[in-house]
Amino acid sequence: MSAVAVTVVCLVYAPIAMTELWPYARPGAPAVGEWLLGRSVSPEFVADAVRDRMGPYGRSLVPLIVHSVLGGLLMLLGPVQLLSAVRRRIRLHRIAGTVFAVTVYVSMAGAALYLLRTPPAEAFSGAAFWIVLATILVGTVGSVTFGVLAAVRGFPDLHQRWMLLCYGFLMTAPLLRLEWGALPWLYPGLSLQEINRVAIMHLGALVAFGALLASRALDRRAAVPGLTGTWAPGPVLVAAHLAGAAGLAWIAYAFLGQGAQGRRLLVAFLVPYVLTYAVVAARAARARGRGAPWAREEWRLHLAAQCLAPAFSAVTVPVLERTMGLDRLTSLIAGVGIGAGMLAYAAVAVVSLRVLHGREVLKRQREFADLPTHPAEAAPAGAGTTGERR
Repeated sequence: MSAVAVTVVCLVYAPIAMTELWPYARPGAPAVGEWLLGRSVSPEFVADAVRDRMGPYGRSLVPLIVHSVLGGLLMLLGPVQLLSAVRRRIRLHRIAGTVFAVTVYVSMAGAALYLLRTPPAEAFSGAAFWIVLATILVGTVGSVTFGVLAAVRGFPDLHQRWMLLCYGFLMTAPLLRLEWGALPWLYPGLSLQEINRVAIMHLGALVAFGALLASRALDRRAAVPGLTGTWAPGPVLVAAHLAGAAGLAWIAYAFLGQGAQGRRLLVAFLVPYVLTYAVVAARAARARGRGAPWAREEWRLHLAAQCLAPAFSAVTVPVLERTMGLDRLTSLIAGVGIGAGMLAYAAVAVVSLRVLHGREVLKRQREFADLPTHPAEAAPAGAGTTGERR
């Protein structure tokens, strides 16, 4: 059902992405997304959003149109990739995968040009949104690159994880549009810029969580050859929980000091965070109960990363303040907005290293097993001892 739901979202969003920027190039041009948003919220909400975006988008309209149109194409290629992999249509999967990777690079190049040409403070929805967009861009390009390298090196399990994470980052676009339509009903009167700030509190966490669920659903191995022990033992998890609790406390204190807006943003971050934490922790415990060491290891590594995300965000906030000259609230929104996504990316990297380490251990064990166990066996064929040569 989840694959069907993702496919439906992608198919619906593809024409929205492809036509989204037409009105900025030619006022009055039809745009599916604007039409739907105007009827689900209000025409005034859409008009204000278009007016506020006209300036930032006007400086980089061509790269943004390339990014948007190719983004719609990626929404169509994603389900093709997933279904061809599940159904083992290898040739179709490779061809579509090549097109997918090239399209990601070109689409993200368009987004990168927009970000480079737009100072963070002048970006639509402000500097915090600019920082989150830049982080998603780097995560998307990095994950597709590691996915391609894993496929070339013959690591299909790692290829699958990185590509799912890449597609998760891409899914932030349609999910953000869904929040544009839903959140005004929950928070009437908020502008699109304010809706964006609420959405980025949890979008990175949700898409990374979705990628993890998909990875675990497709990987049914109870164990992976060469993997023994754990990289997330009890003391490590305890330390991660303590650091995470300290980070959460600091984030809550900082947001509560920002009035009604801070409380709204804290709820938007905290509720999804607690729910995803509960699911990951429960899955790790369940994997242990059913004797599935590999599933337990991957869940535990992601659990440690999720615990560390608030601590990472808390440390990032003063760094953003000092390096980019941002105010406390903007730095807080940006730090929290990128924390979960960056730590999920790090968790996938650690899982990949864990698999590679296990394969290297297995390789060395096989090499050791093939070594000769008697001195005579080490002599080259036809070679005698010193006494025999005499």
